[in-house]
Amino acid sequence: MAEPTPRSTRGIALLLAAMSALGPFSIDTYLPSFHDIGEKLQATPLQVQQTLSAYLLSFALMTLWHGAIADRFGRRKVLLVALALFALASLGCMLASRIEILWFWRAMQGVTAGAGIVISRAIVRDLYDGAAAQRLMSQITMMFALAPAIAPVIGGWLQTLFGWRSVFAFLVLATSALWLACWKLLPETLAPAKRQSLRPAYLGSTYWKVLTSPAFLTACAALSLNFGGFFLYILSAPVFLMQHLGVPETGFLWLFGPGMGGLVCGSWLSGRLAGKVSLPRTIALGYAAMGAAASINLLLNLALPPGLPWSVLPIFIYTLGMSLAMPCLTLFALDPFPDQRGLAASCQTFLQSGFNGLVAALLAPALWGSTLTLSLGMAGLMLAGAGFAQLHQRLRLIPG
Repeated sequence: MAEPTPRSTRGIALLLAAMSALGPFSIDTYLPSFHDIGEKLQATPLQVQQTLSAYLLSFALMTLWHGAIADRFGRRKVLLVALALFALASLGCMLASRIEILWFWRAMQGVTAGAGIVISRAIVRDLYDGAAAQRLMSQITMMFALAPAIAPVIGGWLQTLFGWRSVFAFLVLATSALWLACWKLLPETLAPAKRQSLRPAYLGSTYWKVLTSPAFLTACAALSLNFGGFFLYILSAPVFLMQHLGVPETGFLWLFGPGMGGLVCGSWLSGRLAGKVSLPRTIALGYAAMGAAASINLLLNLALPPGLPWSVLPIFIYTLGMSLAMPCLTLFALDPFPDQRGLAASCQTFLQSGFNGLVAALLAPALWGSTLTLSLGMAGLMLAGAGFAQLHQRLRLIPG
């Protein structure tokens, strides 16, 4: 595979980042509307929170299949169909008249949104290897990070000016624009000769091979736990920002600005280190930053009352370390399966999304009662992630 130049990868990185960001964007944009949705649809806060759980759980279940379908029919066709269906589901959310209807259409959004993040990872490995793949993955993460940073800001202003339905109208328009861009610009990266079967026997044996691989599972666990330390704050954003820190509906940038700023900086640094610093060493640097952030977060919450800016500063350091390690751990997860990259990417996203669903349903509501308990949650998830990353490195050193 050819070594890419910055010019040759910038366009494809932007397009893949936009597709990867669709899922997180559809989470973050409507967070400022939770209160309005509850009032207009006569739903309790827990019922509104369940619109997020429905999305995350259906997202996790379907991501298990996006990659296998893309391995069979090609990347481009599957992405175009998924984007069209996501736009339709967003329209259903916009027109929902009861909370139960919104649950259904949010679940339908989750079914289709995962195609972008799964297939974009497979496309990276279709095109490039080694340091080149790490650089492209870092570029995608860096550009992807901008979307969740601006999503709650856009959602806050749409909510303030037009109400909650306008958020889903915006998603319909944005997804339609992305579909047109993919239709015109996205090439097919999987040759017909390399496509895989959807026969049940083949799929069963392949899923078993991937999902019982200790090296794959430990890399995925590290990725999921690392992200969980930050995702805990995303899910708790309405409580963390509006109740604990006293910011208005339009002030979600106080959380998403530092968080996504750290993602951008860490991804840029990971790309700069590609080919110069080994992947295990880059992962170790990422954990050093995450460990420092979690420690500072705990100390600040023990020493000071909740307030700005000190309650959000550690999040920048944490996401910097997380995104520094993320491309390397992702490559380690996919590399053992060169002929089933789409399916392996599906399994990786399924495991991470499933864990995100558990964080949304169980951890976030249990911990968002105070900023101290949130900081303890971040520290605990980071330590567990570091343990799995260390175990993964040991497994890689075992011959065979």
